[in-house]
Amino acid sequence: MSTQVILPRVMQVGAGASQEIPNVLASLDCKRPLIVTDKVMVELGYAARIQQRLEQHMIFPDIFDATVPEPTVNSIQAGVEQARAGDYDCIIALGGGSPIDSAKAIAILAKHGGQMRDYKFPRIVLESGLPVIAVPTTAGTGSEVTRFTIITDETSDEKMLCVGIGFMPVAALVDYELTLSVPARITADTGIDALTHAIEAYVSQKANLYSDTQALAAMKLLAPNLRRAYRDGEDKQAREAMMLGSTLAGVAFSNASVALVHGMSRPIGANFHVPHGLSNAMLLPKVTEFSIPAAPKRYADCARAMGVADHTDSDDEANGKLLEELRALNDELQVPTPAQFGIARERYFELMPAMAEQALASGSPGNNPRVPSAQEMVDIYRALWD
Repeated sequence: MSTQVILPRVMQVGAGASQEIPNVLASLDCKRPLIVTDKVMVELGYAARIQQRLEQHMIFPDIFDATVPEPTVNSIQAGVEQARAGDYDCIIALGGGSPIDSAKAIAILAKHGGQMRDYKFPRIVLESGLPVIAVPTTAGTGSEVTRFTIITDETSDEKMLCVGIGFMPVAALVDYELTLSVPARITADTGIDALTHAIEAYVSQKANLYSDTQALAAMKLLAPNLRRAYRDGEDKQAREAMMLGSTLAGVAFSNASVALVHGMSRPIGANFHVPHGLSNAMLLPKVTEFSIPAAPKRYADCARAMGVADHTDSDDEANGKLLEELRALNDELQVPTPAQFGIARERYFELMPAMAEQALASGSPGNNPRVPSAQEMVDIYRALWD
């Protein structure tokens, strides 16, 4: 059986990669970009830096900076309208996963129209939108190399998973220097998100030899460096490893799919406004414990790739060490329980059955090595509480 591998047409990786954007635009024959970003990137001067770099080459981009964390249908609408009204031939997506996901959605809607709900899974979006050049500023989502975007429908509190080659950026500029100012909390949440991508891609029922190589390489980079980057944001070696690890994890799950952690994470984020990486972190130890019996060798491989077990350990020993490490990582990175995050207990317990159904509808739990029932997901949600 063959595997279709989908990647950006251009990838620029390493220190200063973001400064190569004029050359990348020239290679794509793009001359009229719209920068889609958020106000933090504007305040930090990152958007201006790209503007100035492009202006040296007589390219004068406009900026849409109203994207929000965990993007919604309403939050992207002004960007869609600006992109439709302007004579733009591409979009530069600058920021973490939320601006990049927003840019992907804007690119499709600006060109093809309709509503975001029209593009949600199980529809596979094959048509191309405006070309997206992704410049990530966090080591986490891997959105710069994935064919996914996630947009929340405020009317139903549903995080809509949208899938297809139409959402794949045409270029990714992966510059770890843009992550040096990322705060410790965001470093932790995005870092565990990236580690989750790598683990889930490796244990996914859609895993393949290509995605396996990317996932294992990602784990080898992420696991030893996440704590280092969290403790010292200016540790360039750790930041570079995290950035590349995040991108490789994105390549892995884009070509193998995520699984139960992500399926259960999205409803927590949509209903209680928990950042995506943080809700993944809350779930990762419990979901891993639930899933190990169905894929003990695969999870043991993860433990060895992460460096918490070695070849002398049996699979059972390696998996015990994996669970210990995931719990210890959450403790050290101060990942809260839903109760500690401040979620209302009554509302959380009331919504557990609906969240389980939303998770199932996303399709991600079906990729898990152990496919849960709705009741088993409710049990996991309950076990997370405190």
